[in-house]
Amino acid sequence: QVQLVQSGGGLVQAGGSLRLSCAASGRSFSSYFMGWFRQAPGKEREFQVGISWSSGRTYYADSVKGRVTISRDLAKNTMYLQMNSLKPEDTAVYYCASGPQITVVASDYDYWGQGTQVTVSS
Repeated sequence: QVQLVQSGGGLVQAGGSLRLSCAASGRSFSSYFMGWFRQAPGKEREFQVGISWSSGRTYYADSVKGRVTISRDLAKNTMYLQMNSLKPEDTAVYYCASGPQITVVASDYDYWGQGTQVTVSS
């Protein structure tokens, strides 16, 4: 059974940083693509960044380039999202996801983490 278990998140002041983690289990992810999405109240789930598990190649949405960094630890089967210079508009529930192809479309991902709230105060 595939599981993506998230940790991290919480409340941070504007300009601060947070790191989210996504621990994956239940299958080999070597041929899969992993991504981070976020969903603010009343908005659609939005792609932030993704990584090819095998190659480590990364794909960033233009809106987050320069402020977030995705990484992975193959030994721990864990993916990370480092977020810096956070703004109040970054407030959202953040999700990690796994899918068979490189895509920014949420419905193309077949497994999801439970979500974690990130709140940035002004």
